[in-house]
Amino acid sequence: MTFEHQGLLFHDERWFLDTARERLRSALGGNAHAVLAVSEARAAVLVGSLTPSEGARVHVVDRDGLYEAPGRALAALHRLTLTHEPVTLVAEPPTPSGSAMESREWQRLESVMCTALAPLRLRLLCAYDARALAPGARASVRVTHPTLVGPDGPRPNPGYLGTAAFGARPDAPDPLPATGPVHRLEIGMSLPRLRRELAALCAFLGMAPHRAESLVVAVNELAANVLEHGAGKGSVSVWRGPDRWVCDVFDERGGLADPLAGYRPADSMRPRGYGLWITRQSCDFMEISGTGEGSTVRLHFVDGLGALSP
Repeated sequence: MTFEHQGLLFHDERWFLDTARERLRSALGGNAHAVLAVSEARAAVLVGSLTPSEGARVHVVDRDGLYEAPGRALAALHRLTLTHEPVTLVAEPPTPSGSAMESREWQRLESVMCTALAPLRLRLLCAYDARALAPGARASVRVTHPTLVGPDGPRPNPGYLGTAAFGARPDAPDPLPATGPVHRLEIGMSLPRLRRELAALCAFLGMAPHRAESLVVAVNELAANVLEHGAGKGSVSVWRGPDRWVCDVFDERGGLADPLAGYRPADSMRPRGYGLWITRQSCDFMEISGTGEGSTVRLHFVDGLGALSP
């Protein structure tokens, strides 16, 4: 067993529950670690439809906690499988409810799953209530899952695009208004100095300590990339958005061309990839954009995420 990424678009609640229950029973019968990450109401119905001994063996996790942010969700799946493999997971990924950028980053996560988790013994069923999805969201499910589950069971998906579905780098981040002044720091040769300046700025802005620590960690990794692999100079800009702290890290060379960078755990075998893997987990959303004249990595720290308020 290697990684399987299957999509289920359902219009009928009973069909979803029957499919999910049989998937869990199949996992238990094969001595796999069965995990359920769906809404609380659906989890209660599914566990209640199993025998007491079966229900006791199903690991129910908080869906919102698992899918709090794309980078941390991928890391959580990685840890879960390494700890318990083989794993069968029935999950309800987030449906589009935020900005276009946030929806796109969740779609990018789905698109990179097959390369990010390929070596792992994980069977992942992503269930989507088609009744609550717009046509574009349903289309994204079809291009990011290599197998679709229908009434006749799993079938190969000829419309699957994988990383090509959302792999194009935009020229600039999505527009986001600042609700206060933009504070700018230069990236020089001293990373310790940049970390001190950034920590002092976060304290001056009144940023919560846990958010400030995450921001400093993320910027340190990106600034190291600028010095080691980029132009050797750039800038860091921090400001307050409508519901979040935002930080832009600009590299004058613009060499970071892959908007999926940092989503692949295998990148940890290379120092640059490992830094971006850490950065994805330190922030809530990360955008990569640019042209030959420079690249920008935008970090989002959204109010109410990251375990605590900002």
